[in-house]
Amino acid sequence: MSEDLNKQRETIIKLLSEKSVMKQNVYANTLKVFEQLRDTSRRIAEELAKDVKQVDSRVTLGFKEFNQQSFQVKVAGDMLQFDMHTNVFEFDRSHPIFKSGYVKQNESNSFCGIISVYNFLSDSFKYNRVNDVGSLIARIFVNREMRFFIETKTSLNYRYGNYSESPITEGNIIDIVNELMIFAVSFDLYIPPYDNVKQVSLLEIQEKASSSVLKTGKRLGYIGHGSDESSFEDDVNL
Repeated sequence: MSEDLNKQRETIIKLLSEKSVMKQNVYANTLKVFEQLRDTSRRIAEELAKDVKQVDSRVTLGFKEFNQQSFQVKVAGDMLQFDMHTNVFEFDRSHPIFKSGYVKQNESNSFCGIISVYNFLSDSFKYNRVNDVGSLIARIFVNREMRFFIETKTSLNYRYGNYSESPITEGNIIDIVNELMIFAVSFDLYIPPYDNVKQVSLLEIQEKASSSVLKTGKRLGYIGHGSDESSFEDDVNL
């Protein structure tokens, strides 16, 4: 075997033993955090359901697990959808994370797994309104050392907008789930301007009974297919 081929083989082995192993560790950590989020969300939903039932039985909370990487939490009229991506990602070099001393110390710390949290209306699932839209309200990033940060428009951004100084804790998990619930319930479904919904096709009305063609979401209010979605404020009406 030539010297060049030997160097190629050594490079492959080095990449597999270092980078690939690191990515396996990131994935394992992200899965562990996701499982903690799942178990904590289930417990909080069950506890809150008992308390709220004493106030008004019409207000319901629930939990549903789909698979190892996906679950839902129903909080009254809202649905929080948690999804874990099965791949590990690196950030673009322009991302602020590369200004962190923690990442400068070891760039392997920048590789992360991603857990995304979406806010839907619970009726979207109840009535199978496939045209309804949800909003991404948080992305949780976990690295090889179980340290994390969150991209979000919730108050969690102020506490977890940069890499944590230590591995994620049970207290962090509870804090995250509670704040996501508060955020979802606090933002309401807005009524769109009259002129944006004054026309609707006969087809949309005929199909509405079975498939709810009129698109609904917290950012949109509700609109017909012919409406101008771009006229709605994207950030305010979460």
